[in-house]
Amino acid sequence: MIDQNMKQSVLENFEKVFGKREDIKTYFAPGRVNLIGEHTDYNGGHVFPCALTIGTYAAVAKRDDRMVQFYSVNQDRFGVYGVNLDDIDTISDQAGWTNYPIGVIWAFAKRGMKLDKGFDMVINGNIPNGSGLSSSASLEVLTGFILRDLYKFDVTNQDIALIGQYSENNYNGCNCGIMDQFASAMGKENNAIFLDTADLSFEYAPIKLDGAKIVIANTNKKHKLTDSQYNARRSMCEEALSILQKTVDIKGLGDLSIEEFEAHKDVLTDPDMQRKAKHAVYENQRTIEAVKALKAGDINHFGELMRQSHESLRDDYDVTGIELDTLAEEAWKIPGVIGSRMTGGGFGGCTVSIVKDEAVENFKKTVGENYRKKIGYDATFYTVEIGGGPQEV
Repeated sequence: MIDQNMKQSVLENFEKVFGKREDIKTYFAPGRVNLIGEHTDYNGGHVFPCALTIGTYAAVAKRDDRMVQFYSVNQDRFGVYGVNLDDIDTISDQAGWTNYPIGVIWAFAKRGMKLDKGFDMVINGNIPNGSGLSSSASLEVLTGFILRDLYKFDVTNQDIALIGQYSENNYNGCNCGIMDQFASAMGKENNAIFLDTADLSFEYAPIKLDGAKIVIANTNKKHKLTDSQYNARRSMCEEALSILQKTVDIKGLGDLSIEEFEAHKDVLTDPDMQRKAKHAVYENQRTIEAVKALKAGDINHFGELMRQSHESLRDDYDVTGIELDTLAEEAWKIPGVIGSRMTGGGFGGCTVSIVKDEAVENFKKTVGENYRKKIGYDATFYTVEIGGGPQEV
């Protein structure tokens, strides 16, 4: 479901900033929300995200020289940022948000796909920045899709996801897993993606929410994963894995059943590390169980597992905070809320809730009022739909 106003906006801004051109093309890549399976993707576990109909739009035209130039309608105060393709080997503080698309160009070059000429690019997104709905992954996938189209590189959408993850890990310095880029690149309308991050095997699972909606609630507390404790959580899980590998034959924490973890957890003598590993193991099993429940038409059990997921992220993984906890805990009190949990990296960002149609307005009003009372500022609510992957528009 393409937003024609967003498409028009990038075209008009392109002509305003870079001038009229005959060869301007427009593109879209979606944001994503993860229904369940949080902080499992870098632990070799399962995730269950879906692409959204909100995302990032771009207008692009090739240049005749080696410059790439970027302009964001969302961050117009930043102005135009340009860099020569020969000068992108290291990240620049001055580059700001453009380090995401520049990182993708850099990662393509690392795979032998070098740009002969540069391009001008204007973007506009309707994903709230810092919301945890993967505006950065959407931008990375969008850039990869554009590079494939403009320069005729031989890559699949799955390759684009992996290149985006590589660039975020190695260029932008956030040690993220594959989920966000994969969900954006491989999205399918009205389906979530049941992805095993250990081997990238996946299946599409239809989301049939007869009489219910997916509602995102944004804490409006910005988070920036590279500056957060995200990398610290990942390091601790990697350390837990290396300790457990001395007693049990596993490649990732996602390989462990709950029974196996409980049998061997005492080798993790640091209680905090044991809790982090416990979350990774239990959350992976919850995700597998949740998809089975969905296939069986048991949406209420799916909702209960969403709640358990949030409680584990709060109590064991310690990535929620008062803002996310308030949104989730207030949601659980509302009649007609099937399930609610934090989604994304945490430390701010959003919750995702499945809410019966007749309860949506009361949910937004009551949770919104109680959030404001406790936190002191407003949350923002979005009723979202599940969309497809990147495309030329």
